[in-house]
Amino acid sequence: MALRIETFSNVKGGNAFYKAVSHPLAASPAAALVETLRRAGPVALYDPLGMAGAFAEMHDIAGVDFACALVQDVAAIGSDVLGMKARPVTDLPGCKVGAVFVAAFDADRLIDHIRHLIPAGAPVTSLDAMRIDQTLLTNKRAYLDPVNFATNFAFFRDDGATRTRVVTANYWTGYGAEDVTLHLVLFGGDGAILAEWDQRLGGAQSGVAIDSRDVRDRFGVGGFCGQLFIHASGIRGHDVVKYALDVWRDDGSMLSCTHDANAWPSDLYGGLPAPKDGEDVVLWLQNSHPCPIPAGEIALNLMGESRAVALDEEIAPFATRALSVASLLPEARWPRHIELRAGKHFVRPRYEIADAQGRQRMAHVNVERADLNPDPAIAEMGNLMGKGFILPAPVLPPERWRSIALPTPMATCQNELPLAALLIDSTGREVARKALGRLPRDHGIAVDAGELVNGSGPLAGGYGHIELIYDFSDGGAADGWLHAIFRYEDRHTGHAAETSFGAHVFNTVMTWKNEPQSYAGRAPGLSTRLFLRLGPEPLDTLCHLIYPASSPWHETSSTRLALMDAAGREVAGRDIGIPCGGSHLWRYSETFDAAERRAAGDGGYVIVRDTTCRLFGYHGLLNGDGPFSLDHMFGF
Repeated sequence: MALRIETFSNVKGGNAFYKAVSHPLAASPAAALVETLRRAGPVALYDPLGMAGAFAEMHDIAGVDFACALVQDVAAIGSDVLGMKARPVTDLPGCKVGAVFVAAFDADRLIDHIRHLIPAGAPVTSLDAMRIDQTLLTNKRAYLDPVNFATNFAFFRDDGATRTRVVTANYWTGYGAEDVTLHLVLFGGDGAILAEWDQRLGGAQSGVAIDSRDVRDRFGVGGFCGQLFIHASGIRGHDVVKYALDVWRDDGSMLSCTHDANAWPSDLYGGLPAPKDGEDVVLWLQNSHPCPIPAGEIALNLMGESRAVALDEEIAPFATRALSVASLLPEARWPRHIELRAGKHFVRPRYEIADAQGRQRMAHVNVERADLNPDPAIAEMGNLMGKGFILPAPVLPPERWRSIALPTPMATCQNELPLAALLIDSTGREVARKALGRLPRDHGIAVDAGELVNGSGPLAGGYGHIELIYDFSDGGAADGWLHAIFRYEDRHTGHAAETSFGAHVFNTVMTWKNEPQSYAGRAPGLSTRLFLRLGPEPLDTLCHLIYPASSPWHETSSTRLALMDAAGREVAGRDIGIPCGGSHLWRYSETFDAAERRAAGDGGYVIVRDTTCRLFGYHGLLNGDGPFSLDHMFGF
């Protein structure tokens, strides 16, 4: 059964109360609070804001003798509160209790309102007893302000052969923040805390890098495979912790990248690829909560099929469990893909693929929404918004790489995907189009861009991009939540990389709901600010910038590539123009000279800035003729 707590609403945004009751640093004071209630004898539960149930989902209240449940809202009288029938709070004087528990934060005012009703001598406690330390709060006056819970988890591993690195920038300074600190907690595979520390960030969008090997050396911990909890305080503008995550092995068998985990656990995830013959797909299950995940709660099924197979094993609080897809679905094969029944127990998880030669790569699944329905307006918006929703991805130089797209249903209402695949060269010219028809939910159809290239001749510039768009020529319905896995295979070395993302409306002044999406604020988002982390030598960094346009927009982009050092100072820059509808593939070593790269130094990065259009970017690392990585970039 899924946790009965709202983590995120696509209308209201993230639920700060969820973050507050699930926060790792609140686990110990919450346990102490529950123990106090157990010792108090009969307890009156006052639930004025409807938060008691969510608190009980996260923390074991067994043994607490709740004598009555009281509410403030007349409409809530008679409702179920922790298995009790809710009564009006005015009944409190008649309750024979030894204590009163108010299920709310910032509860002083709520307690004052009922002080005259509290039985004589009965102590009163509230969720304020489990608050995290004041030093971690950005807004100390309002505990549930979302800025107080800018948190995320990162997959973090260092076992001697494999290491990880979290990279970001202090983008909050761009919104006026002056003193940002990251509080970091490293959990081992068993969920135990291995290390805890603060990292104060520099100003002016300075770079941030957290290397697993540095953490091991600093704290003297052994090898680990767990998760890093990140809590940012002193922030402004964004309550989301964004980062790039690099994972590599010193023996050259792995060089992979992914990104921030989407900090709001979902009931369902999609886009988990089934293995090819000879591959092992491992899903990393990392409990995001202070309560265990019961055996049987996590299950896998082939997308579009009802039969699900559950993991019959408990996962401890904040623990990590590697789950081989083959152990539950031994017959599943690429290009089929898998649905994960997660029960809201963890943030968006990573998966790792190892082939028969030991080559490895990592990527993430995506949130599958249950709140959508097909919208007929999408099929009719073409006269105003052109292509409408576009899902763009690179087509790398075909003589070296295979570029493959696998559309993946990502909403429970998606019984079909009416799609077409467009091949577009670097100049923005559409050179091929393939109608995919109305793909059923259980489809296993991948699009190889090379097959489209073979039918169209060489691509201008030697590369281009693919766009998945809705195609209603044969009918069908859509909801705007279009996703796909994009896989890239090196024809020379056999190494591969993959990423996944969802469609948006791009570069039109007309809006539809929250599209074209803005980084922060209301639609339309018609500018670009992308973060490009740079790999340490001898790795080179590649970047593929795509200028998708739902409707004709500015003929050429006015894009600035600003090379920054670790302190956030621009040390060099390049101005480029990308044709509308086209793309630009570049490498760090070829774009900035050796002196400029030395000036940027370790911890340097690039900001891709354009005030005239919205670009979509992909980044990766290259290790000569060895492994490579590729993932989509994040903006702020």
